[in-house]
Amino acid sequence: MSAAKGSGRPGEFELIDRYFAPLAAKVEGTFGLHNDAAVLPVSRGERLVTTVDTMIQGRHFLDCPPDLVARKLLRVNLSDLAAMGAVPFGYLLASAWPLDLEESWIAAFSEGLARDQGIYDVALYGGDTTGTPGPMTLSLTAFGRVAGQAVLDRGSLVAGDDLYVTGSIGEAYLGLRALRGDLEELPAATREALVGRYRLPEPRLAVGQALLQEGVARSALDVSDGLAQDLGHLLEASGVGAEIDLPAVPFSAAALEGLAALDLPPQSLLAGGDDYELLFAAAPAQAEAVAALAERCGVAITRIGRVRAEAGLVVRDAAGAEVPLDARGWTHF
Repeated sequence: MSAAKGSGRPGEFELIDRYFAPLAAKVEGTFGLHNDAAVLPVSRGERLVTTVDTMIQGRHFLDCPPDLVARKLLRVNLSDLAAMGAVPFGYLLASAWPLDLEESWIAAFSEGLARDQGIYDVALYGGDTTGTPGPMTLSLTAFGRVAGQAVLDRGSLVAGDDLYVTGSIGEAYLGLRALRGDLEELPAATREALVGRYRLPEPRLAVGQALLQEGVARSALDVSDGLAQDLGHLLEASGVGAEIDLPAVPFSAAALEGLAALDLPPQSLLAGGDDYELLFAAAPAQAEAVAALAERCGVAITRIGRVRAEAGLVVRDAAGAEVPLDARGWTHF
């Protein structure tokens, strides 16, 4: 693609050479991004795990610093790999840049990718770069490795299993509400903490890898579209139901402040989305192993309920009464 008329921005190949080829430098199989395909390194006894996510400006991210857009795009994919217990090593990037976008935005975007490449030991293996008259569209495909034949299969829940979640739930949703101007009465530090959780999730890679390698969990997924909705995917795939103990769900102090400011019940955060925490099921006999894993990984892991034979999801309050869910989670359409 040539530079947009009057924009002064470089064309496709100049952008690639300037901002994205350095992200693939010295990585075997990338050919400096000068080939139309890459060679992915998978050793004998390993299997390739892959996932893809797309983010569209105005729908999946609002007015956000470009480096954080890049880092979130990479991290939401790494979170999918975490739910499979995979070790990430690389990714492909397809980018459709608005024709009037300043080159400085793309430069900052590539700097964000470079920063997280260093944190997560991954590299860019290729992709596609073009311009668009519509909103910015960014699609990233991530690759990871798993050894052996074991998998964290969504269809493996068994009645009586305990349900666990890492970290805390609901802050990202409230961060989005803060960006929309709904939480102006909160202290600035609280709003910033909530917005930070929305803009920059933490993929729980160490936890996911340990769950798989140590055989602790039966199945797992990352909470992206809301805990209630994503748990529903696990239940449907396994043909079982579940009960969630609402008082056990981990909500941070900042999240509780946001709930109070919006006059929302706590169950509303089960539908918020963008948490990117791991939700997994383990047999009751694994309780001590889960606790040890949490301490070793430095990540809080909380038991929030159990799997039951009866279909459907039930949320209960401290008295054991069923709590209604007005919504289950985010929909992309």
